[in-house]
Parts: sequence; structure tokens; C-alpha cells
Amino acid sequence: MNRRNIYFYHLKDAALGAKVDSLYELARRYDFTIVNRHEDASIIVSVGGDGTFLQAVRKTGFRQDCLYAGITTGGTLSMYCDFHIDDTSKMIEAMTKEQIEVRKYPTIEVTVDHQTSFLCLNEFSIRSGIIKTFVMDVFIDDNHFETFRGDGMVIATPTGSTAYNKSVNGAVVDPMIPCLQVSEMASLNNNRYRTLGSSFILSQERRLVLKIVQDGNDYPAMGMDNEALGIQHVETIEAKLSGNIIKTVKLKDNSFWEKVKRSFL
Repeated sequence: MNRRNIYFYHLKDAALGAKVDSLYELARRYDFTIVNRHEDASIIVSVGGDGTFLQAVRKTGFRQDCLYAGITTGGTLSMYCDFHIDDTSKMIEAMTKEQIEVRKYPTIEVTVDHQTSFLCLNEFSIRSGIIKTFVMDVFIDDNHFETFRGDGMVIATPTGSTAYNKSVNGAVVDPMIPCLQVSEMASLNNNRYRTLGSSFILSQERRLVLKIVQDGNDYPAMGMDNEALGIQHVETIEAKLSGNIIKTVKLKDNSFWEKVKRSFL
């Protein structure tokens, strides 16, 4: 495959059309070939925001044999978007480098009821689908850890630790640490139900299993990154760090922690 084949992923937005056309022209000027099928690309570029980047990765199948890049159309750069659509100088610099450094992001593999499996780059979330708490037995590997009763849980990658996970008071984790983080949403703690009450981090060797207690509230709302998962009557969810790595452009002076500082401080 030609290493200069590039595929642009973006929403069909008339207001965005002219700016995307300028990206096409820029790519051609620096001898990139624009392809219409993402399967033919060695570089996949999302144009939008972090949500668009997550969709681009998902819609193109979490490919490990290509490089992903994000271009934001918003006011500032974000966690997955290293370029701004109006800052062509940085894009040109990346295009003309003979050796592009890559940043590697881990993903989570989630399996529902031992059948349906999918990947997440940011997080997997599960919460009660009705206005009622629900109960899950939490296992780490094959050992029962706790019985959770509450609104739900967020299981995040290190890069996803700055997203939904952070909003429920989870820790921000360096993506150089291959792990997944489990954070509670509104857990109920009393004489009958007792949970850890804080986020916890599992190594890449661990396997998390959630067994939903079948008490009539077994139709949870589940999310994989920014997309809803429509599965009814769920009994068991298994989550672990997958072997799939997403590669993105690594730019000078734009480390993960510089992105965190830019986004939150």
C-alpha cells in the first residue's frame, strides 16, 4: 500500500466544504494521494473535533496498520486533534518530515454476554436505563471484588481518563501506562451494599467482569466512546485491555501532559 494514501473523514456539512477542499488541495500539493475508501489509506485524517476523531477510528475499524490524525475546526486544539484547520504551517511541517514520530494509544476490548465484542478508544460506560439504581457483582479476574449498587460505571483507557472518567472524579492517567480505570457513578453505600468508593486501576494483565443482577433492571444504557450500544437483557460484561494500538502523529511540544495542561489548566 502507498504510504502517502490519505483518507479524510468528516461530517457532510456545507459550511465545512470549502475548508475541506483546501485540505485536499494542500495534500495534493505535497504529493499525497487522496483515496475514497478508508481501506486503501495509510493515513486517516478526521476533520471536526474529538468526537469526530473517535467516530473516524470506529468507522474505519480501529486499524493498526495506518496513522490517524485529527484536525479541529473549533477554537482550540483538543486531546485527539493536534492540528487546527486554519494553521496549515503545522500540517506542512508534519507532511514534509521524512520520519514522523508516532504516539500509541491503547484500547479496551469489551465483550457482552460472551458474544458481542467491540473496542473502545476512550471508554465503555454502563448505567441504569431507568430511574432506578441497578446492581452488579464486580469480579477482577475470577475473584469477586465487590457488589455495586448505583447509577453505573465508566471503564476508561488512559487517554479516555480525561473525558467521561474525569467528570466522575476519576484520575488522569499517563497513556504510557497500559491499564484501564474503573470509576463509579453515584454508588450507594450502606449496611447492605459496600463499594470501594473510589476509582481503581487495573493492569493490562487483568480482566474485569461485571455480572448484572437480574432484578428487572437488566436493560442498561451502554456507551462505547461517543456511540450508544443497543443490546437488551444483559447479564455479563467482560472488559480488558486489547492488543489493538491506535497510532497518531506525535508532534514536538505536544505531549499528553501538555494537552492536559492546555485543556484543563
